[in-house]
Amino acid sequence: MSDHDIDPTSPRMAPKPEVTKINGRELKPSTLMMGHGFDPVLSEGSLKAPIFLTSTFAFPSAADGKRHFEGITGKRPGGADGLVYSRFNAPNQEILEDRLSVWDGAEDALSFSSGMTAICVLMLAYASQNDVIVHSGPLYAASEGFVAKILAKFGVTYVDFPAGATREQIDAVLEKARKQADEQGGKVCMVYLESPGNPTNALVDIESVRDARNAALGEDCPIAIDNTFLGPLWQRPLEHGADIVVYSLTKYVGGHSDLVAGSIAGAKKWMDPVRMLRNTMGGICDPNTAWMLCRSLETVELRMSRAGENAAKVCDFLSKHPKVEGLGYLGMIKDARQQDIYDRHCLGAGSTFSLLLKGGEAECFRFLDSLKIAKLAVSLGGTETLASHPASMTHLSVAEGRRAELGISDNLVRISIGIEDADDLIADFEQALEAV
Repeated sequence: MSDHDIDPTSPRMAPKPEVTKINGRELKPSTLMMGHGFDPVLSEGSLKAPIFLTSTFAFPSAADGKRHFEGITGKRPGGADGLVYSRFNAPNQEILEDRLSVWDGAEDALSFSSGMTAICVLMLAYASQNDVIVHSGPLYAASEGFVAKILAKFGVTYVDFPAGATREQIDAVLEKARKQADEQGGKVCMVYLESPGNPTNALVDIESVRDARNAALGEDCPIAIDNTFLGPLWQRPLEHGADIVVYSLTKYVGGHSDLVAGSIAGAKKWMDPVRMLRNTMGGICDPNTAWMLCRSLETVELRMSRAGENAAKVCDFLSKHPKVEGLGYLGMIKDARQQDIYDRHCLGAGSTFSLLLKGGEAECFRFLDSLKIAKLAVSLGGTETLASHPASMTHLSVAEGRRAELGISDNLVRISIGIEDADDLIADFEQALEAV
């Protein structure tokens, strides 16, 4: 048996059969979050999963230990049986991964210690020396930097395209990437998208990317997408042509600004190579964080719905204010093509948007320094409202020309609306704008 034939997954401890339907009705994710993937019988009747603080797991017998390692090494078909070591997986992480799979309709999911760990291990699993990664822009600055600076040390190059690119533009970029890969002696190993883009909210036409990929490269080159801004409630990319969906779970899924974690989800064939590398490198989410994420998943729909409703009210106010030049808010798209992508791909406008003030950095700083409810902090998707200045903070490492090209201007403030009272937030923004 070759390495590629090894099944690296760990079958579960025979829990009770999952109830996912009642009288033919598929249960909704919000319902399944209360118990999916956990059998109280296996934990002495505990209604909620305990936190499993263990580094290693005991085998019932020496023969069971031998069988497990025969499965891991491929000496026996069928893969591993049960759990062996917490670098590979553990009960809290398995429950979390089961529940993450539910939200995106994925066959499998993997959890990581941060969103960037998820992205880096994913790319390392698929990129070989002299390969080419095609990606949309803008990307989160650390994602773009990992491709351009770290992977570049191993001969991996990239070709990028703007988030709003047409099918014709995507075709041209893929053709360029294919030629570049041929010249380098590699392949196009991945198409990596971020939609909406950070911080502009520019949308990528996932369906057009899929069709262009199929035509130029075939289906063996995976399409991965960072869905952090809208997932898991407002966009389901696997239904529109993506193969792998990526999250910073720190954001909406965690949702309380008290943990850092990440995940990927998709078909098992896409997850297995990443799981194998995660088994070697580590980087799995820790049990306490996995437990907290399971708790957060019980309320993610409620929190995101409230934040989305708040954002709609706040943006309605901001759009009419004389000191506001514009809004990068998905509920108020001006471009017909972007609106078409939104109508096909999105189930809601989200609660993170860019506010363009009349002026520049000085005006943005006065606005930010005058806020009383909203906190001046990076990140997004928490219960509290956050505001930041990407050009001088999260995207400062991006070259000035590149920032301009991506629309990350000096007069752009990124705002993530929380679950406070909407009228209180409007009052806060109104007084802060008076200081501009």
